[in-house]
Amino acid sequence: MSSNHPRVVIAGTGSGVGKTAITAGIMNRLSKHRCVQGYKVGPDFIDPMFHTLACKRQSRNLDSFFMDQVTIKNLFGWASQDADISIIEGVRGLYDGLTSTGDDGSTAEIAKFLGAPVILVVNARSLAKSAAAHVLGFKMLDPDVTIAGVILNNVSGDRHRKKATEAVENLTSIPVVGTVEKLHEKLAERHLGLVTTFESDNSKILKQTSDMVENIDFSQIEEIADNAADMQFNINCPFETSPCENVKIGIPFDKAYSFYYHENLESLHYAGACLKYFKPTEGESLPDVDGIYLGGGYPEIYASEISSNKDFIEGLKTFSDDGKLVYGECGGMMTLCSSIVNMNEYKMANIFPEKAVQTQQRQGLSYVKATATPDNFLFAGQEIRSHEFHYSHLDPSPSGPFAYSISRGTGFNNGFDGKIVNKTIGTYMHQHALSTKSWGTSFVKFMSDA
Repeated sequence: MSSNHPRVVIAGTGSGVGKTAITAGIMNRLSKHRCVQGYKVGPDFIDPMFHTLACKRQSRNLDSFFMDQVTIKNLFGWASQDADISIIEGVRGLYDGLTSTGDDGSTAEIAKFLGAPVILVVNARSLAKSAAAHVLGFKMLDPDVTIAGVILNNVSGDRHRKKATEAVENLTSIPVVGTVEKLHEKLAERHLGLVTTFESDNSKILKQTSDMVENIDFSQIEEIADNAADMQFNINCPFETSPCENVKIGIPFDKAYSFYYHENLESLHYAGACLKYFKPTEGESLPDVDGIYLGGGYPEIYASEISSNKDFIEGLKTFSDDGKLVYGECGGMMTLCSSIVNMNEYKMANIFPEKAVQTQQRQGLSYVKATATPDNFLFAGQEIRSHEFHYSHLDPSPSGPFAYSISRGTGFNNGFDGKIVNKTIGTYMHQHALSTKSWGTSFVKFMSDA
Protein backbone atom coordinates (compact mmCIF):
# COMPACT_ATOMS: atom_id res chain seq x y z
CA MET A 1 0.00 0.00 0.00
CA SER A 2 1.13 3.56 -0.63
CA SER A 3 3.57 4.74 2.00
CA ASN A 4 1.63 7.93 2.74
CA HIS A 5 -1.81 6.42 3.39
CA PRO A 6 -3.73 9.00 5.50
CA ARG A 7 -4.38 7.71 9.01
CA VAL A 8 -5.02 9.08 12.48
CA VAL A 9 -5.65 7.68 15.96
CA ILE A 10 -8.47 9.09 18.10
CA ALA A 11 -7.23 8.43 21.65
CA GLY A 12 -8.46 9.44 25.09
CA THR A 13 -6.94 10.55 28.35
CA GLY A 14 -8.86 7.63 29.90
CA SER A 15 -11.96 5.49 29.61
CA GLY A 16 -15.32 7.24 29.54
CA VAL A 17 -14.16 10.45 27.81
CA GLY A 18 -16.48 9.90 24.85
CA LYS A 19 -14.04 8.37 22.35
CA THR A 20 -16.48 5.98 20.68
CA ALA A 21 -19.32 8.44 20.05
CA ILE A 22 -16.91 11.15 18.87
CA THR A 23 -15.01 8.71 16.65
CA ALA A 24 -18.26 7.42 15.12
CA GLY A 25 -19.38 11.01 14.49
CA ILE A 26 -16.10 11.85 12.78
CA MET A 27 -16.29 8.71 10.67
CA ASN A 28 -19.87 9.44 9.70
CA ARG A 29 -19.09 13.00 8.61
CA LEU A 30 -15.92 12.08 6.71
CA SER A 31 -17.72 9.19 4.99
CA LYS A 32 -19.93 11.69 3.20
CA HIS A 33 -17.07 12.51 0.81
CA ARG A 34 -14.27 9.99 1.47
CA CYS A 35 -13.98 6.22 1.86
CA VAL A 36 -13.18 5.73 5.56
CA GLN A 37 -11.75 2.54 7.08
CA GLY A 38 -12.35 2.17 10.81
CA TYR A 39 -10.31 0.36 13.44
CA LYS A 40 -10.52 -0.26 17.17
CA VAL A 41 -7.49 -0.83 19.38
CA GLY A 42 -8.05 -3.77 21.71
CA PRO A 43 -10.43 -6.74 21.82
CA ASP A 44 -13.75 -4.85 21.96
CA PHE A 45 -16.69 -6.17 19.90
CA ILE A 46 -19.20 -3.36 20.31
CA ASP A 47 -17.28 -0.20 19.39
CA PRO A 48 -16.43 -1.55 15.92
CA MET A 49 -20.16 -2.00 15.31
CA PHE A 50 -20.57 1.78 15.59
CA HIS A 51 -17.62 2.32 13.26
CA THR A 52 -19.10 -0.10 10.73
CA LEU A 53 -22.43 1.69 10.90
CA ALA A 54 -20.78 5.09 10.42
CA CYS A 55 -18.33 4.07 7.67
CA LYS A 56 -20.61 1.60 5.89
CA ARG A 57 -17.69 -0.83 5.77
CA GLN A 58 -16.39 -3.36 8.26
CA SER A 59 -14.30 -2.01 11.13
CA ARG A 60 -11.34 -4.04 12.41
CA ASN A 61 -9.63 -4.76 15.74
CA LEU A 62 -5.92 -4.01 16.12
CA ASP A 63 -4.73 -5.84 19.23
CA SER A 64 -1.07 -6.35 20.06
CA PHE A 65 -1.81 -9.10 22.60
CA PHE A 66 -3.42 -11.16 19.84
CA MET A 67 -1.17 -10.11 16.95
CA ASP A 68 2.49 -9.30 16.50
CA GLN A 69 3.60 -6.07 14.80
CA VAL A 70 4.02 -7.70 11.39
CA THR A 71 0.48 -9.12 11.48
CA ILE A 72 -1.03 -5.83 12.67
CA LYS A 73 0.62 -3.92 9.84
CA ASN A 74 -0.45 -6.58 7.34
CA LEU A 75 -4.09 -6.46 8.51
CA PHE A 76 -4.01 -2.67 8.39
CA GLY A 77 -2.52 -2.58 4.90
CA TRP A 78 -4.86 -5.24 3.53
CA ALA A 79 -8.03 -3.71 5.00
CA SER A 80 -7.09 -0.08 4.15
CA GLN A 81 -5.78 -0.56 0.63
CA ASP A 82 -8.95 0.74 -1.08
CA ALA A 83 -9.79 3.41 1.53
CA ASP A 84 -9.03 7.13 1.37
CA ILE A 85 -8.36 7.52 5.08
CA SER A 86 -8.15 5.27 8.15
CA ILE A 87 -9.50 6.29 11.58
CA ILE A 88 -8.29 4.24 14.55
CA GLU A 89 -10.14 4.51 17.87
CA GLY A 90 -7.98 3.86 20.91
CA VAL A 91 -8.70 1.86 24.04
CA ARG A 92 -8.70 3.19 27.62
CA GLY A 93 -6.20 6.03 28.05
CA LEU A 94 -3.58 6.59 25.36
CA TYR A 95 -0.76 4.97 27.34
CA ASP A 96 -2.70 2.34 29.32
CA GLY A 97 -1.66 -1.21 28.50
CA LEU A 98 -0.78 -4.54 30.06
CA THR A 99 1.90 -3.15 32.38
CA SER A 100 2.31 0.01 34.41
CA THR A 101 5.25 1.39 32.46
CA GLY A 102 5.45 -0.46 29.13
CA ASP A 103 3.70 0.00 25.78
CA ASP A 104 2.34 -3.54 25.39
CA GLY A 105 -1.37 -3.53 24.64
CA SER A 106 -1.70 0.26 24.56
CA THR A 107 -3.07 2.67 22.00
CA ALA A 108 0.33 4.38 21.96
CA GLU A 109 1.94 1.14 20.84
CA ILE A 110 -0.45 0.80 17.89
CA ALA A 111 0.10 4.47 16.94
CA LYS A 112 3.85 3.85 16.84
CA PHE A 113 3.47 0.57 14.92
CA LEU A 114 1.45 2.39 12.24
CA GLY A 115 3.29 5.71 12.27
CA ALA A 116 -0.04 7.40 12.95
CA PRO A 117 -0.49 10.83 14.55
CA VAL A 118 -2.85 11.06 17.54
CA ILE A 119 -5.80 13.33 18.27
CA LEU A 120 -6.36 13.34 22.02
CA VAL A 121 -9.90 13.50 23.44
CA VAL A 122 -9.98 15.30 26.79
CA ASN A 123 -12.92 15.46 29.17
CA ALA A 124 -12.83 19.23 29.73
CA ARG A 125 -15.70 19.37 32.17
CA SER A 126 -14.90 22.14 34.70
CA LEU A 127 -11.39 22.49 33.22
CA ALA A 128 -9.78 25.49 31.55
CA LYS A 129 -6.05 25.98 32.18
CA SER A 130 -5.98 22.53 33.78
CA ALA A 131 -6.98 21.03 30.42
CA ALA A 132 -3.59 22.22 29.17
CA ALA A 133 -1.88 20.40 32.03
CA HIS A 134 -3.58 17.16 30.97
CA VAL A 135 -2.50 17.59 27.36
CA LEU A 136 1.03 18.67 28.26
CA GLY A 137 1.55 15.58 30.40
CA PHE A 138 0.42 13.31 27.58
CA LYS A 139 2.63 15.17 25.10
CA MET A 140 5.76 14.91 27.26
CA LEU A 141 5.38 11.32 28.48
CA ASP A 142 6.52 9.75 25.19
CA PRO A 143 8.19 11.92 22.53
CA ASP A 144 7.79 9.08 20.01
CA VAL A 145 4.01 9.53 20.08
CA THR A 146 2.90 12.46 17.93
CA ILE A 147 -0.07 14.21 19.53
CA ALA A 148 -1.13 16.41 16.63
CA GLY A 149 -4.51 17.67 17.82
CA VAL A 150 -6.94 17.85 20.74
CA ILE A 151 -10.71 17.50 21.01
CA LEU A 152 -12.27 18.99 24.14
CA ASN A 153 -15.39 17.11 25.24
CA ASN A 154 -18.06 18.27 27.69
CA VAL A 155 -17.61 22.00 27.16
CA SER A 156 -20.41 24.07 28.69
CA GLY A 157 -20.78 27.05 26.39
CA ASP A 158 -18.83 29.61 24.41
CA ARG A 159 -16.97 31.12 27.36
CA HIS A 160 -15.73 27.73 28.59
CA ARG A 161 -14.83 26.72 25.02
CA LYS A 162 -12.76 29.84 24.48
CA LYS A 163 -10.85 29.62 27.78
CA ALA A 164 -10.04 25.91 27.50
CA THR A 165 -9.04 26.20 23.83
CA GLU A 166 -6.75 29.18 24.47
CA ALA A 167 -5.13 27.40 27.41
CA VAL A 168 -4.38 24.23 25.45
CA GLU A 169 -3.15 25.96 22.31
CA ASN A 170 -1.03 28.60 24.06
CA LEU A 171 0.52 26.33 26.69
CA THR A 172 1.05 23.11 24.73
CA SER A 173 1.41 24.34 21.11
CA ILE A 174 -1.06 21.64 20.04
CA PRO A 175 -4.11 22.80 18.07
CA VAL A 176 -7.62 22.18 19.35
CA VAL A 177 -9.32 20.69 16.30
CA GLY A 178 -12.77 20.86 17.85
CA THR A 179 -15.00 20.84 20.88
CA VAL A 180 -18.05 18.82 21.86
CA GLU A 181 -20.87 20.29 23.93
CA LYS A 182 -21.90 18.72 27.21
CA LEU A 183 -24.79 16.41 26.34
CA HIS A 184 -27.83 15.38 28.34
CA GLU A 185 -28.39 12.20 26.31
CA LYS A 186 -25.63 9.64 25.82
CA LEU A 187 -25.41 6.37 23.93
CA ALA A 188 -27.18 3.59 25.85
CA GLU A 189 -25.00 1.22 27.91
CA ARG A 190 -25.27 -2.05 29.82
CA HIS A 191 -22.92 -4.44 31.64
CA LEU A 192 -20.66 -5.31 28.68
CA GLY A 193 -20.54 -1.79 27.23
CA LEU A 194 -22.68 0.16 24.80
CA VAL A 195 -25.96 -1.36 23.65
CA THR A 196 -25.19 -2.95 20.28
CA THR A 197 -26.26 -1.58 16.91
CA PHE A 198 -28.34 -4.76 16.46
CA GLU A 199 -30.60 -3.52 19.25
CA SER A 200 -30.69 0.22 18.56
CA ASP A 201 -32.31 2.82 16.34
CA ASN A 202 -29.33 3.22 14.04
CA SER A 203 -30.62 6.29 12.24
CA LYS A 204 -30.89 7.97 15.65
CA ILE A 205 -27.32 6.89 16.52
CA LEU A 206 -25.97 8.32 13.26
CA LYS A 207 -27.75 11.64 13.79
CA GLN A 208 -26.77 11.83 17.46
CA THR A 209 -23.08 11.17 16.85
CA SER A 210 -22.99 13.41 13.77
CA ASP A 211 -24.59 16.28 15.70
CA MET A 212 -22.06 15.83 18.53
CA VAL A 213 -19.13 16.69 16.27
CA GLU A 214 -20.56 19.72 14.49
CA ASN A 215 -17.92 21.95 16.12
CA ILE A 216 -14.98 19.86 14.89
CA ASP A 217 -12.79 21.07 12.04
CA PHE A 218 -12.66 18.09 9.68
CA SER A 219 -10.21 19.74 7.32
CA GLN A 220 -7.73 19.82 10.22
CA ILE A 221 -8.32 16.15 10.95
CA GLU A 222 -7.76 15.29 7.29
CA GLU A 223 -4.58 17.38 7.25
CA ILE A 224 -3.27 15.60 10.36
CA ALA A 225 -4.04 12.22 8.77
CA ASP A 226 -2.39 13.27 5.51
CA ASN A 227 0.81 14.05 7.44
CA ALA A 228 1.18 10.53 8.87
CA ALA A 229 4.69 9.11 8.63
CA ASP A 230 5.81 7.45 5.41
CA MET A 231 5.48 3.71 5.90
CA GLN A 232 4.98 0.70 3.63
CA PHE A 233 2.22 -1.79 4.47
CA ASN A 234 1.83 -5.36 3.27
CA ILE A 235 -1.47 -5.60 1.38
CA ASN A 236 -1.49 -9.39 0.90
CA CYS A 237 -4.33 -11.46 2.37
CA PRO A 238 -3.36 -12.28 5.97
CA PHE A 239 -5.32 -15.56 6.20
CA GLU A 240 -4.39 -19.17 5.61
CA THR A 241 -6.19 -20.39 2.52
CA SER A 242 -7.13 -23.80 1.21
CA PRO A 243 -8.97 -25.10 -1.85
CA CYS A 244 -12.75 -25.04 -1.60
CA GLU A 245 -13.74 -27.91 0.67
CA ASN A 246 -17.48 -27.67 0.03
CA VAL A 247 -18.30 -27.49 3.73
CA LYS A 248 -20.95 -25.29 5.32
CA ILE A 249 -20.88 -23.76 8.79
CA GLY A 250 -23.92 -22.25 10.51
CA ILE A 251 -23.46 -18.97 12.37
CA PRO A 252 -26.23 -17.36 14.45
CA PHE A 253 -26.01 -13.61 13.86
CA ASP A 254 -28.65 -11.45 15.51
CA LYS A 255 -29.29 -9.32 18.60
CA ALA A 256 -28.28 -12.20 20.93
CA TYR A 257 -25.24 -13.42 18.96
CA SER A 258 -23.21 -10.58 17.51
CA PHE A 259 -19.79 -10.81 19.16
CA TYR A 260 -17.65 -12.11 16.32
CA TYR A 261 -14.27 -10.88 15.22
CA HIS A 262 -14.84 -10.29 11.54
CA GLU A 263 -11.47 -11.86 10.84
CA ASN A 264 -12.73 -15.16 12.31
CA LEU A 265 -15.53 -15.23 9.76
CA GLU A 266 -13.14 -14.26 6.97
CA SER A 267 -10.70 -16.94 8.09
CA LEU A 268 -13.42 -19.57 7.71
CA HIS A 269 -14.32 -18.17 4.29
CA TYR A 270 -10.74 -18.15 3.01
CA ALA A 271 -10.29 -21.69 4.34
CA GLY A 272 -13.08 -22.79 2.02
CA ALA A 273 -16.19 -22.76 4.23
CA CYS A 274 -19.56 -21.50 3.08
CA LEU A 275 -21.03 -19.39 5.90
CA LYS A 276 -24.76 -19.75 6.58
CA TYR A 277 -26.09 -16.99 8.85
CA PHE A 278 -29.38 -17.28 10.72
CA LYS A 279 -31.35 -15.49 13.47
CA PRO A 280 -32.46 -17.74 16.35
CA THR A 281 -34.08 -14.90 18.30
CA GLU A 282 -36.38 -14.32 15.32
CA GLY A 283 -37.45 -17.95 15.24
CA GLU A 284 -35.09 -19.26 12.58
CA SER A 285 -33.95 -22.87 12.95
CA LEU A 286 -30.55 -24.40 12.25
CA PRO A 287 -29.60 -24.36 8.57
CA ASP A 288 -28.41 -27.48 6.77
CA VAL A 289 -24.70 -27.32 7.65
CA ASP A 290 -21.67 -29.41 8.59
CA GLY A 291 -20.72 -27.43 11.70
CA ILE A 292 -21.94 -24.62 13.95
CA TYR A 293 -20.01 -21.65 15.35
CA LEU A 294 -21.90 -19.84 18.12
CA GLY A 295 -20.35 -16.49 18.97
CA GLY A 296 -20.89 -14.39 22.04
CA GLY A 297 -23.31 -11.59 22.75
CA TYR A 298 -26.32 -11.26 25.02
CA PRO A 299 -28.17 -14.59 25.17
CA GLU A 300 -29.01 -13.81 28.80
CA ILE A 301 -30.98 -10.75 27.67
CA TYR A 302 -32.84 -12.72 25.01
CA ALA A 303 -33.03 -16.06 26.81
CA SER A 304 -36.81 -16.21 26.52
CA GLU A 305 -36.75 -15.92 22.72
CA ILE A 306 -33.91 -18.45 22.46
CA SER A 307 -35.57 -20.94 24.80
CA SER A 308 -38.87 -20.73 22.92
CA ASN A 309 -37.14 -21.54 19.61
CA LYS A 310 -37.31 -25.33 20.03
CA ASP A 311 -36.03 -25.99 16.51
CA PHE A 312 -32.86 -24.13 17.44
CA ILE A 313 -32.05 -25.49 20.90
CA GLU A 314 -33.24 -29.04 20.22
CA GLY A 315 -31.48 -28.93 16.87
CA LEU A 316 -28.23 -28.01 18.60
CA LYS A 317 -28.60 -30.97 20.96
CA THR A 318 -29.26 -33.40 18.10
CA PHE A 319 -26.41 -31.92 16.08
CA SER A 320 -24.00 -32.43 18.98
CA ASP A 321 -25.31 -35.93 19.79
CA ASP A 322 -24.65 -36.87 16.16
CA GLY A 323 -20.97 -36.01 16.64
CA LYS A 324 -20.96 -32.96 14.41
CA LEU A 325 -18.81 -29.91 15.16
CA VAL A 326 -20.25 -27.29 17.52
CA TYR A 327 -18.05 -24.48 18.85
CA GLY A 328 -19.48 -21.95 21.31
CA GLU A 329 -17.75 -18.83 22.66
CA CYS A 330 -18.98 -17.17 25.87
CA GLY A 331 -22.65 -16.43 25.12
CA GLY A 332 -22.58 -19.27 22.62
CA MET A 333 -21.18 -21.57 25.31
CA MET A 334 -23.97 -20.49 27.70
CA THR A 335 -26.50 -21.57 25.07
CA LEU A 336 -24.99 -25.08 25.11
CA CYS A 337 -25.71 -25.42 28.84
CA SER A 338 -28.84 -26.93 30.39
CA SER A 339 -30.23 -23.48 31.16
CA ILE A 340 -29.46 -19.80 31.56
CA VAL A 341 -30.37 -18.45 34.97
CA ASN A 342 -30.97 -14.70 35.07
CA MET A 343 -34.03 -13.27 36.81
CA ASN A 344 -35.71 -16.51 35.70
CA GLU A 345 -34.42 -19.84 34.43
CA TYR A 346 -34.62 -20.59 30.71
CA LYS A 347 -34.06 -24.00 29.15
CA MET A 348 -31.18 -24.17 26.69
CA ALA A 349 -29.65 -26.92 24.52
CA ASN A 350 -28.56 -29.17 27.42
CA ILE A 351 -25.44 -30.39 25.66
CA PHE A 352 -23.62 -29.50 28.88
CA PRO A 353 -25.48 -30.43 32.11
CA GLU A 354 -24.29 -27.29 33.94
CA LYS A 355 -26.37 -24.13 34.30
CA ALA A 356 -25.03 -20.76 33.14
CA VAL A 357 -25.77 -18.42 36.07
CA GLN A 358 -25.78 -14.68 35.44
CA THR A 359 -24.33 -12.50 38.22
CA GLN A 360 -24.13 -8.81 39.08
CA GLN A 361 -20.39 -9.08 39.62
CA ARG A 362 -17.96 -9.47 36.77
CA GLN A 363 -16.60 -13.03 36.71
CA GLY A 364 -13.86 -12.59 34.14
CA LEU A 365 -12.24 -9.67 32.31
CA SER A 366 -8.80 -10.50 31.07
CA TYR A 367 -6.53 -11.37 28.25
CA VAL A 368 -6.03 -15.12 28.36
CA LYS A 369 -3.02 -17.31 27.76
CA ALA A 370 -3.82 -20.98 27.34
CA THR A 371 -2.60 -24.23 25.87
CA ALA A 372 -4.96 -26.42 23.89
CA THR A 373 -5.12 -29.81 25.60
CA PRO A 374 -4.63 -33.16 23.82
CA ASP A 375 -8.43 -33.58 23.95
CA ASN A 376 -8.91 -30.42 21.87
CA PHE A 377 -9.62 -31.89 18.45
CA LEU A 378 -9.21 -28.52 16.68
CA PHE A 379 -6.07 -26.98 18.17
CA ALA A 380 -4.34 -29.69 20.28
CA GLY A 381 -0.97 -28.54 21.60
CA GLN A 382 -1.21 -24.99 20.32
CA GLU A 383 -0.47 -21.96 22.48
CA ILE A 384 -3.58 -19.80 22.49
CA ARG A 385 -4.01 -16.08 23.18
CA SER A 386 -7.57 -14.86 23.63
CA HIS A 387 -9.87 -12.60 25.63
CA GLU A 388 -12.74 -13.09 28.09
CA PHE A 389 -15.39 -10.74 29.48
CA HIS A 390 -18.32 -12.34 31.28
CA TYR A 391 -20.78 -11.84 34.08
CA SER A 392 -21.70 -15.50 34.43
CA HIS A 393 -20.29 -18.76 35.75
CA LEU A 394 -21.24 -22.41 35.36
CA ASP A 395 -22.98 -24.26 38.19
CA PRO A 396 -21.79 -26.76 39.21
CA SER A 397 -18.16 -26.17 38.29
CA PRO A 398 -17.71 -28.23 35.13
CA SER A 399 -15.74 -31.44 34.97
CA GLY A 400 -13.50 -32.45 32.07
CA PRO A 401 -12.47 -33.24 29.52
CA PHE A 402 -11.37 -29.67 28.90
CA ALA A 403 -10.16 -28.01 25.71
CA TYR A 404 -7.81 -25.44 27.26
CA SER A 405 -5.40 -25.24 30.18
CA ILE A 406 -5.27 -21.64 31.43
CA SER A 407 -2.06 -19.92 32.57
CA ARG A 408 -3.49 -16.37 32.49
CA GLY A 409 -7.17 -15.55 32.92
CA THR A 410 -10.24 -16.98 34.64
CA GLY A 411 -12.01 -19.45 32.35
CA PHE A 412 -14.04 -21.91 34.44
CA ASN A 413 -12.17 -20.70 37.55
CA ASN A 414 -10.36 -24.02 37.97
CA GLY A 415 -7.36 -23.53 35.69
CA PHE A 416 -9.28 -24.78 32.68
CA ASP A 417 -11.68 -23.55 30.04
CA GLY A 418 -13.53 -25.18 27.18
CA LYS A 419 -15.81 -28.06 28.12
CA ILE A 420 -15.86 -30.92 25.60
CA VAL A 421 -18.83 -33.20 24.92
CA ASN A 422 -18.68 -35.34 21.76
CA LYS A 423 -17.33 -32.92 19.13
CA THR A 424 -18.72 -29.87 20.92
CA ILE A 425 -16.49 -27.29 22.63
CA GLY A 426 -17.88 -24.48 24.75
CA THR A 427 -15.53 -21.86 26.20
CA TYR A 428 -15.54 -18.39 27.75
CA MET A 429 -12.57 -17.45 25.55
CA HIS A 430 -12.86 -15.35 22.41
CA GLN A 431 -10.03 -16.28 20.05
CA HIS A 432 -8.91 -14.11 17.16
CA ALA A 433 -8.14 -15.81 13.84
CA LEU A 434 -4.96 -13.77 13.33
CA SER A 435 -3.67 -14.95 16.69
CA THR A 436 -4.56 -18.59 16.07
CA LYS A 437 -3.52 -18.57 12.40
CA SER A 438 -4.98 -22.03 11.76
CA TRP A 439 -8.40 -20.96 13.03
CA GLY A 440 -10.32 -21.31 9.78
CA THR A 441 -8.35 -24.16 8.26
CA SER A 442 -8.67 -26.23 11.47
CA PHE A 443 -12.47 -25.91 11.42
CA VAL A 444 -12.73 -26.66 7.72
CA LYS A 445 -10.37 -29.64 7.83
CA PHE A 446 -12.27 -31.17 10.73
CA MET A 447 -15.63 -30.73 8.98
CA SER A 448 -14.34 -32.04 5.65
CA ASP A 449 -12.76 -35.11 7.31
CA ALA A 450 -15.84 -35.90 9.40
